[in-house]
Amino acid sequence: MSGDPGLPPEDLLQLETALQLALETGDESRLDVLGYGEVSTVVAWEAGGSRHACKRLPPFRNPRQLDDYARCFDDYLAALGARGIRVVDSVLQRVKSPAAGVAAWCVQPIFPTGILIPSYLRECGRGEATAVFSRLVGHVVESVDARLGLDAQISNWVLVDGALLYLDVTTPMLRDEDGAELVDTALFMASLPWALRPVVARTMLRKILNKYYDPRGVVLDVLGNLYKERLTAWLPHFLEEASAHFSPPFTIEEVNGYYRQDARGWALLQRLRRLDRLWQRHVRHRTYPFLLPGVIER
Repeated sequence: MSGDPGLPPEDLLQLETALQLALETGDESRLDVLGYGEVSTVVAWEAGGSRHACKRLPPFRNPRQLDDYARCFDDYLAALGARGIRVVDSVLQRVKSPAAGVAAWCVQPIFPTGILIPSYLRECGRGEATAVFSRLVGHVVESVDARLGLDAQISNWVLVDGALLYLDVTTPMLRDEDGAELVDTALFMASLPWALRPVVARTMLRKILNKYYDPRGVVLDVLGNLYKERLTAWLPHFLEEASAHFSPPFTIEEVNGYYRQDARGWALLQRLRRLDRLWQRHVRHRTYPFLLPGVIER
């Protein structure tokens, strides 16, 4: 879906300027931060009487790299729609950044907290929770394959008029017939310390991404994400529902082991990013180009 017109150019420039000020000073108090992703931060911005959720993409080297990304972004939205996954209104907007040259934001509407799936699951009964999870698993089974990937964790969905809509579209997971990523993955490794990027690209990236192109791997990640969202009360029921679609069935030991390994990996990454920020700011006297969360409880 792409009906949302996004932000007026003057608002987009104000938003980019406010972000750059936060990056330069380390003071985020003027930004209404909605959440921190593993790579990008989402902030709220009001324009035309409506509030928008605005996700800043990692820095682009030049306009051509942004053009390539924009084509992949559009192709991903189209591919998701063709597989039956409804995407919230999402528009990619570019802006001439005062400091970063060319920058881009993904702009979406803001939804009431109660219909975001993590919040919904905290309040609903067993029947409603299982029905929503069953639909989510159905989307994964019907859409994910070797050419199209999906990060289906529950924080990436919203329930609108009884339908699940997908939120996280800024990492287009599309592969060609030879299994190569269509998006420039260097863009999303830019948040890693410089010295680690070639090592991760050569030895780890393929393994990290592979799980998102495997329906079982995607559902395992969803189940593990219940720990981070403090929703493990639903785990026995969701395990049973998920196992009806896969052989061998999921086990609690498998989910626990996966989550522990995943949590350790992301915690290490965040520590390295904070050290890199310290190095960039205080040794090299450069602006660190990402907003980082505090300590994440996992």
